[in-house]
This record gives sequence, structure tokens and C-alpha cells, in this order.
Amino acid sequence: MSCSCGTSVEGKTAGCNNNGGCSTGGCNKLNTFDWLSNMHEPAQEKFNIVEVRFKNGRKEFFKNENHLELVTGEAVIVDVPGGHHLGHVSLQGELVRLQMKKKGVENNDDIKQIYRKATLKDLEKFDQVRKREIPALYRTRNIILEQKLNMKLTDIEFQADNTKATFYYSADDRVDFRELIKVLASEFKIRVEMRQISLRQEASRLGGIGSCGRELCCSTWLTDFKSVSTSAARYQNLSLNPSKLSGQCGRLKCCLNYELDTYMEALEDIPEVTKIKTSNGEARLQKTDIFRKIMWFNYGDENTWHPIPTDRVKEIIELNKKGETPDTLTEDKLELAPAETSINSDLERMDERFKKKDARKKGNKRRKGKGSGQGQGTQQKQQGQPQQRKRKPNPQQKQGQAKGAQPKAENKGQGPNQGQAKSQNKRRKSRNFKKKNNPNNDKSA
Repeated sequence: MSCSCGTSVEGKTAGCNNNGGCSTGGCNKLNTFDWLSNMHEPAQEKFNIVEVRFKNGRKEFFKNENHLELVTGEAVIVDVPGGHHLGHVSLQGELVRLQMKKKGVENNDDIKQIYRKATLKDLEKFDQVRKREIPALYRTRNIILEQKLNMKLTDIEFQADNTKATFYYSADDRVDFRELIKVLASEFKIRVEMRQISLRQEASRLGGIGSCGRELCCSTWLTDFKSVSTSAARYQNLSLNPSKLSGQCGRLKCCLNYELDTYMEALEDIPEVTKIKTSNGEARLQKTDIFRKIMWFNYGDENTWHPIPTDRVKEIIELNKKGETPDTLTEDKLELAPAETSINSDLERMDERFKKKDARKKGNKRRKGKGSGQGQGTQQKQQGQPQQRKRKPNPQQKQGQAKGAQPKAENKGQGPNQGQAKSQNKRRKSRNFKKKNNPNNDKSA
């Protein structure tokens, strides 16, 4: 299947050089898919108006009064004021009627007609004419700088008959280019037409790649340029950064309007509020998630943001209207658990530990007192045991002491029997100690 965009002078395919797929307008700029191309039309007469595309996607409607059998993408010679021009068929059939209705074009005598199909001679002449465009563009820009005109020349389009050229420019204010037209007419020996275009139309004619990585919408499919305001960015919670919101034309991106209706519908359920009151103070709105229906608030200079559902925010707003303030952003009343119980339990545990230590110390002291033989009477009284009566000394011992037998200072108040008992006890202890520390005890055991 060959490309239907026409053929060049050398016999090669014109258009995108893709060798196929042009029957649906796939290689054209600002193309329109003909979804009725493969359908059988009714027996009534075919709509005789054809849509023709020119340089940089400019399209106009022409009558096919000669009933030529045209193919989408085929080059034709059409009637223009003051001569003829060469264009390519972009759409035909019933879809042209819908396009005319969409653009508000009436089917009357003002619509020009198609002369014939373009021949190889026409294509050769058109190629030579197009080679003049780039040198003429550079020369015209130099002339504009010499005359110090506040305008920007974007593009030049020569007619196929080489009798007229259209200069497209953009400017902020009105420009007096009467002297410029005289200089250009004498320079290029043609009729000159100056046409002012907007910055968006300039970007659509030049084309380019957007920040999304795709071709510009205005240069591929978008034809109607609607006004874009900063409110569209505010509704979508976008940062008002001109470098991010502006396109290659220097204006706000057209894609900001694509999802605006969806955001407007989602904003209907979100309350308009900047601050709400609680017992902890005033909470200010910091961020809103439109589709998840969550609003973030913070208190004063705090860095922490609290996510609150929109239903809860509506409840707090109603409470504030009644003069009531909830305890927190999430709860109306807080049920505080008694924090003293945990503190007292820790203290009780510490007291129990100290009581156990004191009891151990007292037990050790009692054991020491029993081993030394001191305080036996008091211990027996405390334990409820009867005290042993002291033995009366013998009268013979009293007489011996009275006669002048002076006991030693060490054995004062002790009898001879008591001294012997002590010495025997010491011997027994030493024997027991030697037995315990004897290394042969383990073997015998």
C-alpha cells in the first residue's frame, strides 16, 4: 500500500514518507480520523465540500464542483484570492458537514472551489517556492531590527503561484508596519500580507515537545484555544509556580482545563474553612486531599499535621456554630484513664522490696545475738519461753572466796568449772574445723 500524500519531483512519496497509513490522516498535522471511510454511504448524493490542509495545519473548506475522485492526503490546486494555491485533502464526506457545523462555517457562495488535482509540474514549482521561505524569514527579521519594530516574526507562507506571501507575527501592542510592507514588496517582488497571531497559535505553528514528553496539544489535535486562569491551578491544589504552569508559548498550559470539571465536582463535598476551634486551640487548614476527602490541620506553629476526614470537619464546624468546642480534632470528649494507679503501683513495689530487705537484716541480727549468748532472756521473753533460774553458789565456794583466795582478773565472776567448759568448747570447735577442711573427707564420703 503506497502513501496517498502525493509524489515529489523525484518520484518519491511526499508527506511523512511513511509509505502507508495516510488514508486515515495518520501523517497529517492536526488530523481528523475519518471513522466513516470504510462504511457504505447511502444512495443519496455525496457531500461536495472537502476540507483541505495547508502549511502548519491551517485548514479551509472548498467545494468539489467538478466531482473529482479525491483520496485523503492527495494534493489539489484550489482557488484563493488573487491566484491559486496547493494543498492536501484532509477530510471529505459527511464528517466535513459536522466540522463546518462545529466551526460555524455556512455553506454559501463564499466557499471557494477546487480547480484540479496537482500534477508533477505543480509539485515541482511548489517545492521551488517553499525553498524561498527560510531565506526570506531571516532577511525579514533583519529588516524588522533595522526599523526597530516591537514585533516577532514567526513564519512565512508563499503561495504556490509565487505571487503572494503571508507573514505571520506576534506582538503585544499594535505595530505600524506600513513602511515594512513597502520594503518587503520591493525586496521580494511579491504581494505582502501581514497577519497577527497569538502566542498559542505561534506555538501550534512551530510545534515542539511539552514537559510531559509528548508533542504539544496545540500542534497535534487542539484547535480551539480557551482562556486559562490561575484559579484552575488553585482548584487543583497546584503550586503557583510560573515556570511549571506555563507552556512553551509563555502562557498557562491548556491542559490545566482538562481535569478542572472533575475537580469542581469533587470540591462540592469539601467544606470551605480555614480554621476550626478545639479545646487545644485554633487549628488551621494546611492541605486538602480532594479525592480522598482528607483535610490536614495544625495548631499554631506546630510542624505536625493532623489528617481529619471531611465528615468530622463538618461536625466540628457545626459545634463551633453552636458555641461548643470538642476536646480534640478526633473526639468530642476524652475519657482519661487514672494515671495515679500506675504510679502508686510502682511505689508499692518499691516498698515491698525495701520491706523484704529490712526483714532480712533483722533476721541476721537475731541469728548473731543467739550465737553470742547475749540477749537470751529478752529473746525468750519475746518468744514466750520460760527463763532458766540461776543456780545459787555453794556455801563452800563463798567461804573459799572470803578466806582470801583471789581469783584472776580474767576469771572474775566465773567458777573453775566454767573455765574448763570454755576450754573444752574451743577444742571441740578446732577439731570440727580441721575435720571440715580435711581434703580426705571427700574421698571418704
